[in-house]
Amino acid sequence: MKKEYVIVRIDASHDGSPYVILSLSSTKDLKENNQPLSSPFGTNMVGFSNMDDVMKGLNKMFSGGGALGSSGAITSMKLDIHEYKELNLSVGDKVYLELTKAENLGV
Repeated sequence: MKKEYVIVRIDASHDGSPYVILSLSSTKDLKENNQPLSSPFGTNMVGFSNMDDVMKGLNKMFSGGGALGSSGAITSMKLDIHEYKELNLSVGDKVYLELTKAENLGV
């Protein structure tokens, strides 16, 4: 099975280890909510007077108080920092996840 996702958030590991956490939303969920794929923040613009207000607004949006939080389930993925740098990923990139079941040969 192969699914298409859009990267909506990239975070450093909370424990300080050399990993990043990717938050992914399915392109289907984004399309159903009429959100443009090129901008994960939607079309509504809000002015901010300082950087603290910007960060509070973004956290609210991603945690459920805004457009992305209400768009459905978020899939999280942990990547080693070397894998992350090698893939050159950024917010808004489309990625594909492919799941396959290993077959057991023999008893």
